[in-house]
Amino acid sequence: MLVAENLVKKYGSLTVVNGVSLSIGKGEVVSVVGQSGAGKSTLLHLLGALDKPDSGSVLIDGTDIFKLPAKKQAAFRNKHIGFVFQFHHLLPEFSAVENVSVPLWIAGQGRKQAMDNAAAILDIVGLGNKLDNKPSELSGGEQQRVAIARALVNKPSIIMADEPTGNLDSANAQSIHQLFIDLRNKLGQTFVMITHNEELAGMTDRTLTMKDGKI
Repeated sequence: MLVAENLVKKYGSLTVVNGVSLSIGKGEVVSVVGQSGAGKSTLLHLLGALDKPDSGSVLIDGTDIFKLPAKKQAAFRNKHIGFVFQFHHLLPEFSAVENVSVPLWIAGQGRKQAMDNAAAILDIVGLGNKLDNKPSELSGGEQQRVAIARALVNKPSIIMADEPTGNLDSANAQSIHQLFIDLRNKLGQTFVMITHNEELAGMTDRTLTMKDGKI
C-alpha cells in the first residue's frame, strides 16, 4: 500500500535519510525505532509528504506523491494521510467535535455532515460523551484521542504517528497503544509510528530500526 524507493534527504553536508527503501501493507502496524538523530522523524515527514526528498519516490495506493503539483499533493495528503504528533496541536477555542471536523471542512464537506462524521469517530475512540468539551477541559490522554480521531476522520489510507505517546503517563500511553491495535482490527487502519516506547514497538506487527539514516 505504501512503497518508498531509495529516499535521500540532506541538510547541508549532513545526510539525514540515506537511501531508505521500504514497503508497508494495508492494515499493517509498523513501528520505527532508533536513537535520537537517527533520521526517524525526517523519514516519517518524507513518507507523509510533509517534506520533499532530495531523491527517491513514495507511492501511496499507487500514486507517486512527489510527482503531484503542490495543490493536488496537499489535497491528496488531507484525504489519504492522517498525522498524529507528540503534541496534539488541537485548536484551543474549538470543541473536540469541531477539532475533528477540521479536515472534513478543508475537504469541502458541509458543517452538519462533518460534525456528524466527527462525532462518530470520537465515539469509536471512546470520547462520545466529550464532544463539546474544549481541549482545556480534557486530560492529556483524552486530548491525544481527539488528535487520533482527527487523523482518522477522512478515513485515510495510512496514519503517520510521531511519538504519539511521548507526552503521556504510562497508563494513558498503554490505552493509546491498545487503541491503535483496536483501530487496525476494527477499521483495517494502517499505521507507521515512531516511538521510543519498547512496549508499543513490541505490540506492532513489525519494527524497523534506524541508524545513521538507514533502516
